[in-house]
Amino acid sequence: MDLYLIRHAVAFGRDHGHWPNDADRPLTPDGEEGFRPVARGLVNLVPGVEALLSSPYARAWRTAELLDDETPWPIPVVFPALEPEVPPRKVFAALGTYEGFGSLALVGHRPSLHGLAAYLLTGAEDGLNIGLKKGGVACLRFDGEPEPGAAKLRWLLTPKVLRLAGEA
Repeated sequence: MDLYLIRHAVAFGRDHGHWPNDADRPLTPDGEEGFRPVARGLVNLVPGVEALLSSPYARAWRTAELLDDETPWPIPVVFPALEPEVPPRKVFAALGTYEGFGSLALVGHRPSLHGLAAYLLTGAEDGLNIGLKKGGVACLRFDGEPEPGAAKLRWLLTPKVLRLAGEA
């Protein structure tokens, strides 16, 4: 199984005056437009996935919608386990619903995606400090049954590199 961890695109900073509920904080206009070529570059590397799962938070959901706009991937599905503070072991358990899938794309946040990557690669939530930029993507592969510590990091790409892949 290939698992694509996608951090949401650039969003507005926390501002309780504008967004009392942080779940409502959106992408910036530049973040939205800047992610479109990232999505086009990503699809050059990953032509398809079997499911596109996203945090329901506005900034992640909009990033998933942009992937839907710019790629032939499936329409996004709300996946509450990808909310920012959900522990990696709970995210992994929730992914059991997709057992048997060959490829999944997950759109989420820091720190949960970073912790999930560490957990899947090392077996410990704090076993690795991985830097996934906003709009960046990591590809993890399981050669056998998915389990914590069994993943291999295939690649970790910044938005800049993905934009360049879209120009190829």
